Amino acid sequence: MEGITTLLQPRPLPDFVETPFVKDTVERALTYIMAGFSIHSRGASGTGKTTLAMHVASKLGRPVAMIHGSEQVSSSDLVGGENGYRATKVIDNFIHSVLKTEENVRRQWMDNRLTVACRYGFTFIYDEFTRSRPEINNVLLSVLQEKMLDLPHEGNGDSYLRVHPEFTAIFTSNPEEYAGVYRSQDALRDRMVTMDLDYFDKETEVEITVAKSGIQRSDAETIVRIVRDLRDSGLCEFAPTVRGCIMTARAMKVHGLSIASSDGRFNQFCLDILCSESSRGATGLGKHASGRHWARSSTAIVPLTAASQMRRRHCLVEITDCPGCDTDHVRRSTT
Repeated sequence: MEGITTLLQPRPLPDFVETPFVKDTVERALTYIMAGFSIHSRGASGTGKTTLAMHVASKLGRPVAMIHGSEQVSSSDLVGGENGYRATKVIDNFIHSVLKTEENVRRQWMDNRLTVACRYGFTFIYDEFTRSRPEINNVLLSVLQEKMLDLPHEGNGDSYLRVHPEFTAIFTSNPEEYAGVYRSQDALRDRMVTMDLDYFDKETEVEITVAKSGIQRSDAETIVRIVRDLRDSGLCEFAPTVRGCIMTARAMKVHGLSIASSDGRFNQFCLDILCSESSRGATGLGKHASGRHWARSSTAIVPLTAASQMRRRHCLVEITDCPGCDTDHVRRSTT
């Protein structure tokens, strides 16, 4: 494996949460792999696609060659290319009175991640593969179906590489409506089993929040309940994920706070984190960030400047008046 500097040896994460929901997803993925198919985890940002891919790879027990899709990825990033020169020189002085020399200089071929995985039977993880230009991924068509990798003629003189029988490919992607995501070729999607990952169930989100932050379970349950209520409202530009739960919980942990003794800071954390998760617009609730319009209670109260913002961004249960100001508020109960 000349020229290869980075291979990953996946190991189970110490804080990886395996609830029945997660175990079922992992078992299905391993079933498809054992049946000879590549798997594709597709879902919104924050649904654990990459973490799941690495966990499945750890179950396979093979080294991992991983690449992240982007606009700058080229075919050489997958297959390899020429990198420098190799020079050889032969000196023949068998007859002492005759000196014969022979020199040869040629460009040096270097395998890249996909070729290495195909050659040695490693696991190939292509994270966010639809962020690469579709034509770059054409090389995968023959790999997944015919189990042959087309190589440029410069690749050590071989035009084809037979894929190792233990080679496994795992792909992840965001939905096509995400910025920077290309539509994948139908022929490529047809060669893999796509598992659409939705949001985790409540038990899994609570367990993940506790494991990733170390806060008390009762506080984690409250945070998860708020995020799930906001998500289920269907009124967010982007539904918040378990990542929002983790970020809020870690902010609480850093300050050594519980929700009951947060002195309003929990509300502020929710405002900062969940607004950034649920909206990508330039306008927002910035002028309320000082907390002047927050009512301290056992509920999460999200201030709104207009009904249009409420419809676009936030969850509506009831509109309440804030004493001393003319701002509408949305109250989402956490009970």
